[in-house]
Amino acid sequence: MAVLVSGGAGFIGSNLCVRLLNMGETVFCLDNLFSSSIDNIRNLQDHPRFHFINLDIEHASHLQIPNLSMIFNLACPASPVHYQYDSVKTIRTSVLGAINMLDIAVQSGARILQASTSEVYGDPLVHPQVENYWGNVNPLGERSCYDEGKRCAESLFMNYHRQFGTKIKIIRIFNTYGPNMLENDGRVVSNFIMQALTNKDITIYGDGSQTRSFQYVDDLIDAMIKIMYNTSDDFTGPVNLGNPEEYTIKEIAEKVIEMTGSKSKIVYLPLPNDDPTRRKPDITLANKVLNGWFPQVKLADGLAKTIEYFKSNILK
Repeated sequence: MAVLVSGGAGFIGSNLCVRLLNMGETVFCLDNLFSSSIDNIRNLQDHPRFHFINLDIEHASHLQIPNLSMIFNLACPASPVHYQYDSVKTIRTSVLGAINMLDIAVQSGARILQASTSEVYGDPLVHPQVENYWGNVNPLGERSCYDEGKRCAESLFMNYHRQFGTKIKIIRIFNTYGPNMLENDGRVVSNFIMQALTNKDITIYGDGSQTRSFQYVDDLIDAMIKIMYNTSDDFTGPVNLGNPEEYTIKEIAEKVIEMTGSKSKIVYLPLPNDDPTRRKPDITLANKVLNGWFPQVKLADGLAKTIEYFKSNILK
């Protein structure tokens, strides 16, 4: 049987492709390389069960893959630098891309997973965030192209499930980091590591007291596999996937400086509009439905692996 991974050359997608190949699956990787990198999958392209399709998900309605059993829909720019660069494109990717993948799932009878995001909670008024919280999102703000695009995609998935019986799974991914992150994507961990390794100022937006919860990519992939392979079709989600350990942004910056031995200084810049002040997942549901799943990689261990990746692959 075949598995389709849209956004498969991205940070999370490429790590997922490796895991699926190691499981013996035939993997079709769909990506237009807008916010991803061919380098992430270069070492996979000679694999006999790996197939790369250079195609925009917006234009993938005609795609036909024999013996398709599963679809992981990860395609969408996921960092502010990329999703605000072409905000209309981001909305089209989230909405039209979801429709195309759902239509393929209907035609093939495949089970399909939507990689949604903690951003559907906006700047939350409930802490930690639970799946039945509807969120506090500014639908007109600069981040709305991503936040509302993902919220609409969740709605599409649920309505395809109700109307057509499509076998869906919705996950809400909290801050994730690890190998294959782009060095210029504007995310906290990659920003701090690159700045620290090059002894540049560490830029913190706001006063650094805002919090995030950081999950190493291997823990996320473990959960995604469990959801798609080990849960019944009755379970649709949404389900939070993240690490509930909460850190301030300043704590992360100081940790990266310490671990890299950097001479960088911390500087503070204005906080962007609608930037969440607190972010932490309640993972009670994930722990229950995934037979005790809980993130295993400690922050220091994950950061060490990620720092080594940037040293060896980006700054080589």
